[in-house]
Order: sequence, then C-alpha cells, then structure tokens
Amino acid sequence: MDDNVIRVKMAEYNVGNNPTTLITIGLGSCVGIALYDKVNKIGGMVHIMLPENKKDLTPAKYADTGIPLLISEMEKIGARSNNIVAKIAGGAQMFSMGESNSTMRVGERNVIKVKEVLKEERIKLIGEDVGRNYGRTMEFYIKNGDVLIRSHKTDNRFL
Repeated sequence: MDDNVIRVKMAEYNVGNNPTTLITIGLGSCVGIALYDKVNKIGGMVHIMLPENKKDLTPAKYADTGIPLLISEMEKIGARSNNIVAKIAGGAQMFSMGESNSTMRVGERNVIKVKEVLKEERIKLIGEDVGRNYGRTMEFYIKNGDVLIRSHKTDNRFL
C-alpha cells in the first residue's frame, strides 16, 4: 500500500488529505466516525468511547466533544463544513445484558449521541455499520471517501 497510513487509537482523532488512509481497530461499543470533505478531499476520523463528556480533558473520547473537535481540525487544513459527510461504524453490544439496563447499553447510547451531534453540526450521515454484537475495524481512504469495514463475523464491506 503506497498510502500514508495513520492509526487512530481509542479516544484519539486524526485528519489528513489524499493519499492518507486512517484506520481504527477495536470498535466494539466504541464508534468510529469518518468525516469527509468530498470537494477538498480532506478527511478525519475520531474513535469515541462514550456519549457525553463529563469535564474530561480528552475530548476525542466522547461523541459530544470529539465530533466538533474533528470538524474544527479538518477546517484548519482547508475543509469546509458544508462539504462534509459522515460514515460511522461500531456501537455494538459486546456482552449480553438485561434489556432493562439501558446504562449498560453503551454501544447503543454512543450511536444515538453520534447521530444527534452530526445532526446538530449539519453533517449528513451517508453510511453506517452499527449495532449487533461484534467488533469492527474501520479503514477510511481519503483519496475517494471510501470506508472499508472489516470484521471476523461478516464479509468485508464498503460504506
């Protein structure tokens, strides 16, 4: 692979332009968010762990602070927010929990919050692979905006 490959770890983010590829692994209940300015070919990825920041100094760990941070960092290298679209993956329920205990349904809560924040930021969600009960790896190719989802439970697929 001749692309510049950057790994985005849990509670981290990164931005880049063509020919960068951003990869995050270990998306269980966490959600990977790939944002793409299709006009300027600028992309960013954040690997969030929880829906809401409770005064933590790690904004990329949370949907409500990580997504706005990612948008801001993309704009610093030339992205325009009105060109940005989103693709998301993860938000799985990795362990069997009682249906009544919503606080333990972190994956589901993450996905709901990610979608709320994207809507607030006026970012159109154009692809998703979320929920179920298995982990995922997300590869984001900034050259064309493709996102490849890998999992041991399903065939690899593009969003």
